[in-house]
Amino acid sequence: MVNQTYTADVLVVGGGTGGTAAAIQAARRKAKTILVSEFPWLGGMLTSAGVSVPDGNELEAFQIGLWGEFLRELRSRQPGGLDNSWVSFFSYDPRIGAAIFADWVRELPNLHWIAGKVPLEVLRQADCVTGVRFADFTVKAKIILDGTELGDLLALGEIPYRWGWELQSQWKEPSAPADFNYITQRYPVQAPTWVVIMQDFGEEVAPEIQRAPNEDLSMFAGAWDDYGAEKFLNYGRLPGGLLMMNWPICGNDYGKEVGRLIESETSRSEFLQECRWHSQNFAHFIQNQLGNRYGLAEQVFPEYRNPNTAYALHPYYRESRRLVGLTTVREQDILPIALGRVASLNIEAFAPGVCEAIAIGNYANDHHYPGVSYQVQPKSIRWGGRWTGTPFTIPYRCLIPAQTDGLLVCEKNLSVSHITNGATRLQPVVMGIGQAAGMAAAMCVELNTQPRDLPVRMLQNALLQDLHSPATIVPLFNLPPDHPEWLDWQLYYLDNPDAYPATGNCPISSNLQYNYLKNKYVKSLNQKYFRGIFHRLDRQDYRFSITTTTQNQLFLQLVTLRSHIDEQLQNFVDKQPLQICGQWNRAGNWLLVEHIEK
Repeated sequence: MVNQTYTADVLVVGGGTGGTAAAIQAARRKAKTILVSEFPWLGGMLTSAGVSVPDGNELEAFQIGLWGEFLRELRSRQPGGLDNSWVSFFSYDPRIGAAIFADWVRELPNLHWIAGKVPLEVLRQADCVTGVRFADFTVKAKIILDGTELGDLLALGEIPYRWGWELQSQWKEPSAPADFNYITQRYPVQAPTWVVIMQDFGEEVAPEIQRAPNEDLSMFAGAWDDYGAEKFLNYGRLPGGLLMMNWPICGNDYGKEVGRLIESETSRSEFLQECRWHSQNFAHFIQNQLGNRYGLAEQVFPEYRNPNTAYALHPYYRESRRLVGLTTVREQDILPIALGRVASLNIEAFAPGVCEAIAIGNYANDHHYPGVSYQVQPKSIRWGGRWTGTPFTIPYRCLIPAQTDGLLVCEKNLSVSHITNGATRLQPVVMGIGQAAGMAAAMCVELNTQPRDLPVRMLQNALLQDLHSPATIVPLFNLPPDHPEWLDWQLYYLDNPDAYPATGNCPISSNLQYNYLKNKYVKSLNQKYFRGIFHRLDRQDYRFSITTTTQNQLFLQLVTLRSHIDEQLQNFVDKQPLQICGQWNRAGNWLLVEHIEK
């Protein structure tokens, strides 16, 4: 029985990465906002799903919006810093990430967070969503956002969505299959992973990890053969000796009959139980093979339907039901333009010359199907001495249902193809999507309009000039958001998308750049200094040999996230002596360069 009805300007259902960002942004825009989450932690992939080594948007120029604000908070709160693993430049204790989101919500008196509830019914009037019913209350709102992990509001509201693969004949995507086959049938969506956090107990003997049902240790044979045990363990190393296990190679990705996730509550529960057992058996295998110093971490996650707090609160879902929106992002829309390093800004623009972008990403395109290596069109470049993905933009209209009003999506459930989902599903991209959706929802309330009628340029201006966390709309490698020319160039390329440079670099004033870099150097004075010799192995492959009086010579990879450092590295000659200010990441055996002196 429904006991109470709440009213709000904006209702966000689902407290994952996108939903949390959307609720915070809507409330910061002064909308009366209610956020209803299934789990006791906010943040989804970044926290409650345990993937606290996020991928993508790692370059300094792409650390923007709420994503950039989150990174700054992590740097100030995480003891020991964020340079702990080699899969990401940012690895942190998920408890700290959850605390950040909880603090942000607590600071907003117009944001009401209700935890531990799932949606049961979507209320509609004709083609407009008006509310959502939960077990013991209903929320009615002017704009409702689906931030659930699997796009549950789309199913409950009978809003058209996609699940599974599209053939190449549908959108001419180069990596889509020509015909349905055993892969498309076996894995209609990418495999989730139930993350487990292990711990290196050092000299102590860790408690034995028990076997779980359905054990088949042969599934894990050779998991780290091509890497070695130490590099395998360092993949997702967190501070304090914690080890995040989210390993795709004969590891704990789980996709057996993954379609059960959306068939029924019973079938979903069965899949989830098997998924967690699979990770438990992988942890048992690791302990059995690498020694009893490695065990399950203690008191990482809150107890939630499982007394063992080493396991994330829910799986890391890589794919969801996907909205049928006003536009659909296809693989062609995220691939770099010919002879370029960036995707085009014009993604099915609804009017000639209009750029619809509201969020950015730069991840490669990564698909997970256990036991299958599925190759997609490459979209990577070497930059800053390492591999990174080419940047792309997310258009506003892929958040809006084709026919239904009153609703926006803000998670992995946006209108993208199955192939494209491999690049748009990552934490920073989804956080940017959530921020844009939250801003759009609040503005729709202000203007008393529907999302489809909100002028995209008004939304873009609001995101660019947000007082808390301005968000980049146009990806530019050489223009971080704190640069004095940043806003001018963002607006210029929105007005002139055809002028967007294929290099992803814009022309900037030399005087302003000099002063900007001078200030950047001051900010880096607390970093460590290393003296040594620069070695050029290739155009974007550098090493640095360090010799001190206290240790043998070190030979480290040189990498950077800063554009001006990238330019310097390209111009240095082999065997050149340098003094480098930066951070040594021992897991990745690289030196992250902040400043260089010849």
